[in-house]
Amino acid sequence: MPDLLVKLYGSDLAPSELPGVTIRRPMPHELEVGRRWVLRTFGEGWGDEFACSFKSFPVTSFIALRNDALVGFATYEATCRGFFGPTGVLESERGKGIGKELLVRSMIGLRELGYAYAIIGGAGPTEFYEKTLGAIPIPGSTPGAYPARKIKG
Repeated sequence: MPDLLVKLYGSDLAPSELPGVTIRRPMPHELEVGRRWVLRTFGEGWGDEFACSFKSFPVTSFIALRNDALVGFATYEATCRGFFGPTGVLESERGKGIGKELLVRSMIGLRELGYAYAIIGGAGPTEFYEKTLGAIPIPGSTPGAYPARKIKG
């Protein structure tokens, strides 16, 4: 999966409202419940990266809630500077615009940090990012910034 490059300057990115869904930054006291949810739903590595987003203020992640229950998240500026990801939405909530809104708000967050470009690391659904943001593949970016081997515990 290649990394993708997104031009942030001169873009018309703006947040939108989704009926029945609240998208906001998590608060510091929500770190552990959010990390556990991401860990259970998407895996250990993503849970750790979500937790890393709490190193900054404001927190460099967004959560999506329906009836006060987590249904999605997006993290940026956690793995590497200027990087977006990981991000995930419950399968039952996909196709409702939640992932797109989490992405757009994260891109706005990166732009507010002063980045002219964002990198989407190891982008899975490249067509989604290309269509939504005009993202382009970065040649030679596979396997990306992650080391080939994980530390054995």
